Amino acid sequence: MNAPVPIEVLRQHLIDPEICIRCNTCEETCPIDAITHDDNNYVVKADVCNGCMACVSPCPTGAIDNWRTVLKADAYSIDEQFSWDELPAQNTTANAALDATAQANGDDETGETASGIEVDAARGSTVPPWSAAKPYVNLYTHKAPTTATVVGNYRLTDELADSDIHHIVLDFGTLPFPVLEGQSIGILPPGTTKDGKPHHARQYSLASPRDGERPRYNNVSLTVKRVTRDYQDNATDGVCSNYLCDLKKGDKVTVIGPFGSTFLMPNHPDSHLLMICTGTGSAPMRAMTEYRRRRRLKGATGKLMLFFGARTKEELPYFGPLTNLPKDFIDTNLAFSRTPGQPKRYVQDAMRERAVDIAQLLKSDGTYIYVCGLKGMEDGVLQALQEIAERNGLDWATLWPRLRREGRLHLETY
Repeated sequence: MNAPVPIEVLRQHLIDPEICIRCNTCEETCPIDAITHDDNNYVVKADVCNGCMACVSPCPTGAIDNWRTVLKADAYSIDEQFSWDELPAQNTTANAALDATAQANGDDETGETASGIEVDAARGSTVPPWSAAKPYVNLYTHKAPTTATVVGNYRLTDELADSDIHHIVLDFGTLPFPVLEGQSIGILPPGTTKDGKPHHARQYSLASPRDGERPRYNNVSLTVKRVTRDYQDNATDGVCSNYLCDLKKGDKVTVIGPFGSTFLMPNHPDSHLLMICTGTGSAPMRAMTEYRRRRRLKGATGKLMLFFGARTKEELPYFGPLTNLPKDFIDTNLAFSRTPGQPKRYVQDAMRERAVDIAQLLKSDGTYIYVCGLKGMEDGVLQALQEIAERNGLDWATLWPRLRREGRLHLETY
């Protein structure tokens, strides 16, 4: 009797283009470069993906956690995925073939599992602090967005500075929009792309605490830099940043979200926050700091230590308010890389200058570390933390994975 002909079936990993906010987290997280993107979609290479799941937890929207059972010979190509506006329905032919093969082989299981390869690709935590409040995620989507009203738009940087950064306040009126410090929202700019498709959402971290930019008001704030040059330093007009920076009081904005379930602050009052940021990466740090400031007389005794970098003090958002915060409330350290007549100084340089104090924080199980800003800062910050730890009797090879595992080292770089 002839044995049944084996049919190769693949559980193909796909990204939902309707939910994805193109934040690049999945591509940065993937340990084997199985994820790529074009101007339209982020996609997964079927012939490279090993199902390790390293990309699933960090995704702020859940768009990454989609799968289709397909015949291996008919796997969706990269070009097909680039063209999608929505995910295809499950192909019943592939499921039928899988069932038939399982029955012929006498198998009880018809599903497939991931490769079983244990991969710890994340450099930061993929779980929230143990005491973090439970976040709401994806209350409003591309198909069902909501609308907010602009109630404030203020330039934060000096008028003569090259960097044009704005503080924008959006009010949701009576519509529920619960958020936590460290979360983000998506803004859908008006208009269409060159090929006539609606612009996809742009993600912005919240700069306000959970009880609103103005306490007990249903509003949020964003820190937005007007983009005039791309990463290759070519002249360009950022579609969403320019739209937001030009908004007037009373304008309506289309919003989706909120997003984010791991980059959250701890709620227990004795926790220490070590915050490291550059430019608009200050947004979540401002939110966390303001929440702690408002609760200062309600038992929050943990230490706050901030390292904040910019090219010059004129280009540093929130410079005035930061310098006015009480020294016994927050330990603020500023680093400027383009001050005329001064050597370049970055956040990691400032960290090394405060190595003794940072080491004391690293020795505490109550310390939570947050890093936010341009991707280029990540290596320098992690290297500085390693040096500080090892020079003060801490084994970084042991400490680093423990910080990640316990939700105490959070990286949000772009």
